[in-house]
Amino acid sequence: MSTPSTSVTDISRSGGRLYGVGLGPGDPNLMTLRAVQVIGEADVIAYHSARHGRSIARSIAAAHLRPDHIEEPLVYPVTTETTDHPGGYRGALEEFYEKAAARLAEHLDAGRTVAVLAEGDPMFYGSYMHMHKRLADRYATEVVPGVTSVSAAAARLGTPLVEGEEILTILPGTLPAEELTARLAATDTAVVMKLGRTFPAVRGAFEASGRLAEARYVERATMAGERTGDLADIDPASVPYFSVAVLPSRVDAVRPSGRAGSGEVVVVGTGPAGPLWLTPETRGALAAADALVGYTTYLDRVPVRPGQARHGSDNKVESERAEFALDLARRGHRVAVVSGGDPGVFAMATAVLEVATQEEYADISVRVLPGVTAANAAAARAGAPLGHDYATISLSDRLKPWGVIAERLTAAASADLVLALYNPGSKSRTWQVAKARDLLLEHRSPDTPVVLARDVGGPTESVRTVRLADVDPAEVDMRTLLIVGSSQTRWVRRGGSGADRSIVWTPRRYPEA
Repeated sequence: MSTPSTSVTDISRSGGRLYGVGLGPGDPNLMTLRAVQVIGEADVIAYHSARHGRSIARSIAAAHLRPDHIEEPLVYPVTTETTDHPGGYRGALEEFYEKAAARLAEHLDAGRTVAVLAEGDPMFYGSYMHMHKRLADRYATEVVPGVTSVSAAAARLGTPLVEGEEILTILPGTLPAEELTARLAATDTAVVMKLGRTFPAVRGAFEASGRLAEARYVERATMAGERTGDLADIDPASVPYFSVAVLPSRVDAVRPSGRAGSGEVVVVGTGPAGPLWLTPETRGALAAADALVGYTTYLDRVPVRPGQARHGSDNKVESERAEFALDLARRGHRVAVVSGGDPGVFAMATAVLEVATQEEYADISVRVLPGVTAANAAAARAGAPLGHDYATISLSDRLKPWGVIAERLTAAASADLVLALYNPGSKSRTWQVAKARDLLLEHRSPDTPVVLARDVGGPTESVRTVRLADVDPAEVDMRTLLIVGSSQTRWVRRGGSGADRSIVWTPRRYPEA
């Protein structure tokens, strides 16, 4: 026998050899040469089936079975019905797997070669893996891969499944509907397995994620009774277990053609830094848009997608950017306006909504999707300084006079609120931090903890805590956010294993007067 190019585990013990044999999606012609070879040389052929006794795996390999093969049907005690087993459904299956593995172990101990047949690939949602986990550490084992139903479905649809830098997500239809919705919204392409009774919930998840129009359906790929179609057109009552829902590649997919009145604007927040801070909903909106509009620095955080236009601009043209996005939507485009942090916190949502109130944009749909704002990101890095009441104030006097800022700082400080200070300084604004510090010292102890959080989530992240009296304006720039504690905010150093880390938190309980 030649050395196979498959997954092999060699155990230096006496006994037979265990094979997990992938048979492909159903058409016997899609079995690999290695699978046929292993079946032909095996002493024992094992296969799973429901209680009716009919095994799809056996039917695929039937032409290669010999009269002298010892057959071991592994019949599930339950499939979808209820059980009175004391351990419930999971307990009944675990007991079955243990007994099935013991039966196969008897053959292996007797020196026989055992081939466990598996539809598709043995390690891809396959029943064989339960035997593998119980036997592979005791016997020489080889896993023979097979063509998965995912590959078969894509081939039958004749549409690329995933291309270039796209992300493929494979999901079981048994997931909760909200989890499915979030996953579908966030990914480029997807395959949802295990339909049948789950189909209504799966279809609902596709619709809720805005992906139903893209979704395709494949039933019994490469098998008798094969059916394909648009997921939206499928009768739920007709869907068997052996079917999948597919979101094919978006590369070269038809995007909106620009029909007047059919577009929309979605304002999204990318969080304080890169992809780790994006919500699934935001990922989905960015992927679905045919045009992105935003400050160039924020646009650079969004992956480039074929067929998607990108319109970058300077940071100080918010109104013009909003008008441009709404004009694109009026011509039928699906536009994502990209903002840093949360779009509703000192960011683009206000600018877009302000322009959208003009009469010429009255019919344009505008949605705002939340993002992780800088204050929350910085607070999490420091501990929990925003654990009680707090105020958020921008120190930028570009859009409001410093007098207003000073009044608000005084009022918030007098009320003993924790303060999250945005836009503290820039190349053209160098004095506001010192002014704010001195004003706050009129109401707060010099020992009040102040978190200086710069570039949170980014490559140059720096988060440290200093006394209010020690705040140095030279250490603060536009990428820095300040969190100023209240009279109740605590600042301690926690050690352990050589570590020396400051944490800051504000208790949830405020003392009685």
